[in-house]
Amino acid sequence: MSRSHAMLVTAAGLLLATGAAQGHELNTASLSLTEVSDGRFLLRWQASSSALERELATPAAFPSPCRMQGPFVECGDGGMVGSLEFPWLTGSETHLMVDIEWRNGTRLLRVVTGSSPHLTVYGIPASAGIRFLKPIARDYTRLGIEHILTGFDHLLFVVALALLVRRGKKLIASITAFTIAHSLTLACAVLGLLRLPSPPVEAAIALSIVLVCGECLRPEDSLARRAPWIVAFAFGLLHGLGFASSLLAIGLPERHVPTALFFFNVGVEVGQLGAIALVFALRWLVTRLRLRRAVFGRGLVYALGSTAAYWSVERILAVFTG
Repeated sequence: MSRSHAMLVTAAGLLLATGAAQGHELNTASLSLTEVSDGRFLLRWQASSSALERELATPAAFPSPCRMQGPFVECGDGGMVGSLEFPWLTGSETHLMVDIEWRNGTRLLRVVTGSSPHLTVYGIPASAGIRFLKPIARDYTRLGIEHILTGFDHLLFVVALALLVRRGKKLIASITAFTIAHSLTLACAVLGLLRLPSPPVEAAIALSIVLVCGECLRPEDSLARRAPWIVAFAFGLLHGLGFASSLLAIGLPERHVPTALFFFNVGVEVGQLGAIALVFALRWLVTRLRLRRAVFGRGLVYALGSTAAYWSVERILAVFTG
């Protein structure tokens, strides 16, 4: 993107943000629920607007049989299971951070907005059949798709890999290797078996895109061209740690971590396949329009590499200054 285009997009974003602010008051709020004994949660409620904090003595409609008793929410033996409703959020620009922590260390952290003013707390027994896990399957598959499509560094890596690997079988092998690798580190990080600081991981992810783009531009034979699945697997280990940081920020349902982890991975794979399909569609369109495919491909590689190089510098500086 040229500098003038970037400035235009930024200006448009600022105008939209200004328009939104004129229509609704922009607030932030947080709701913390900490289990202090079985089924009993200590409630802490804060808002950036003192008026909002005063008006909402009960900031949520809790699932039955939960009820407010002073600063506590009493849910009984069944625990806090079901939908937390926030009707006051509807139509507002307020962002509500909900943090629920159970005594066993399980934590659910979500941002709730006016476009979807509710939150589901899953209480499905661990022994339940697959048909009872549909809410988790649906929600975490969607979250996986959203993450890969909005996590532009991961998306750019997949696109760059598709540009590097032209043949179908090699591409399938490379994507499979990438999937296996990021699934391994994602699971290890989420389950607490692997811990690495986020800044160097994010810097390495950006550098991985630069390196793959560099391989796309090299005319001579290389390991990345002969055996791209090896490169995809190695970099997939890094990207899995990036996925993990996002998934941990989203939160995982109590007693159903493996299920949520599996369907989040499914969503990521669906998003990856969509990105690859888009690359093939662009190739077909370029051929159909009789454009110079090599020139178009190099231009796209330079665009991806330049963006990733900027991210690399920015994130490397963050490692040393953060």
